[in-house]
Formats: sequence, C-alpha cells, structure tokens
Amino acid sequence: MLIGEVARRCGVSVRMLRHYESLGLVRPGGRTGAGYREYSGADVRRIFHIESLRSLGLSLRAVGQALDDPGFTPTTLVDDLIRRTRARIADETRLLTRLERIDAAEPADWTDVLRTVALLRALASPHAGRRQRAALAPAGAVAVEALVEAALGEPDPNVAGALRWAVARAGGAGLPLLAQGLDAPVATVRERAVRCLVEIPHDAATALLRDALAHHDVTVRRCAALALGARGVPEAVATLVDMVVQEANDVEAADALAALAVDTGSADRIAAALVAGLTGDSVASPVRRRLTQALAGIPGERASRALAELAADPDRPVALTATYVLMLRDREP
Repeated sequence: MLIGEVARRCGVSVRMLRHYESLGLVRPGGRTGAGYREYSGADVRRIFHIESLRSLGLSLRAVGQALDDPGFTPTTLVDDLIRRTRARIADETRLLTRLERIDAAEPADWTDVLRTVALLRALASPHAGRRQRAALAPAGAVAVEALVEAALGEPDPNVAGALRWAVARAGGAGLPLLAQGLDAPVATVRERAVRCLVEIPHDAATALLRDALAHHDVTVRRCAALALGARGVPEAVATLVDMVVQEANDVEAADALAALAVDTGSADRIAAALVAGLTGDSVASPVRRRLTQALAGIPGERASRALAELAADPDRPVALTATYVLMLRDREP
C-alpha cells in the first residue's frame, strides 16, 4: 500500500506520515518495483495505534516508548495525563468564568474590559487588603457576578464584610447566584450566601430568607430567622424560640422576638410559643430560665400572666427571674 492510500485510510496527512518515519515511529520495509515506499498491514495498524495514543494527549516520544518498550507500564503515564488534563480543564474553566464575568459587566469599550479584568484579578489576589479594596471600588467598576462569587469563597472576615456590602449595594442583581449558594454542597458557602442575603434590603431577598426557614442547614435557618425577625416577618417565631431553647445566639433571638411582638402585634402568639417551651418535666432548668428571660421582652397580658405563674415556680432561678421581670414591669409608666 503506497503512502497516499495509507494517508487516506488512516486520516493522516502524507507530511505527518513522513514525520513519523523520520522519528522512527513507522518503518515501512517494503518497496515497489519503482522504488516507492510500500506499507504493510502491520504498518497501517501501527499508525492507527499511534493516532489512538496521540488522541489521549501523549507526545510522540511517549507514543514511541509505549509501542516499542516491552516493559513499559502505562499507569504512571496515564496518571500524569489525568493530572495535566485536570489542570488544563481548571485553567480553561477559570478563563471561561473570567470571560463570562466580563460579558456580564456589559463593557462599552476596551477601557471597560480592562477595568473589569483588573477587578477580577484584584478579587483573586492572595493579599486580603487588595481584595478588600477591590470590593470597595466605585460602583461603575463592579461586576456583580464576580462580587457574589468572591463573597461566597472569601475566608477573611474583613474582606467578606466588604464584599457583602458591595453585593448589597448592587441591589437584587446578585440574588440568583446567592440563591444557588444556599444550595451549595459546602456548609461555609451556604452560610456566606445567607449572610449576604441578610444585608440586602430587597423584597426578593426577604422572600429567599423566608424560604430559608425550611432549609436543611440549621445555620442557614437561624441566620435567616434573625434577619426576618428584624424585618418583622412573623414566620421566624418558631425558629427564634428554638434558638432560645438551644442557646444558639439566644440573646439576639430573644431581642428579635421582642421586636416582632411590638412591630407585628403578635405578642400573645409569641408569648404562647415561649410558654409552650417551658412545659414538660424533661425541660432543663437553664432552658426554662432562658425562656423566662425571653418572656421579659414580650408585652401584653399573656406574657404577664405567664411571668406571674413563673414567679411561684419551684425552680428558684426561674422564679427569681420572673419576679425581677414583674418588678420592672410594675415600674413602667
């Protein structure tokens, strides 16, 4: 079989076949009567083997070693190929992300492109100070998607605060990405996402926080409840009461319950929820004391009646707490 026919059958150019010959990868031993190279079936099969190995990313030198060394073991080489391929995919993914961020910023000219590139580079800097300055850059230089992505991955608390501020400054533009962050497989990313939402004074952000009350991650639920309490959303009551019981930011949760009781006119409902937590023989004394302290901030007759009953409670710390609260209430004008 002459070189032209081999090239057509193997899908390899004549020039490349000659290059293979020059490297010693293929050595057609036959010649026609006119002196032309003649390839055997074994030569053609070897060419197919060469192309198969090249398709995996092997260099021609590695291909020759794989085909000619009887003791060659592919494991190390394949492992190295996997490592290099993953690194290349990561590089390409970073480039794709950068291009998408530039496109999202809707640059009007190359100056805008360069400004956005500078922002992206700064947000990826290993120096916390530079990342923080980038987050605090003027609004016109901000690509919201890049800020949200940075906020979800930022470990430094000062930089994270600046990024949350920057995301909030952009209004609702970052909400879709933050909603995705709430469903991230990594707990720290979910927590960063909900903390960003807390700082966005937007109805759509409030809606996402309300949905987060049913989240599987207790940290997300509690953070959302505190924010919703401050926003006057009564659906947060159950989670806030549970936070008092569990001693999880219980002071902040009690303050949020007190604010809800005043702002939403649901004092009796909140008092009833706190009283419900007090009942039962298995409720530990510290839990009952915290619930009694939370009742102190709840106005209305229902809370006052509960405190009066608790003033005679056999648990002395609970009784003293209730008595003290009632004394303060009596002094109120």
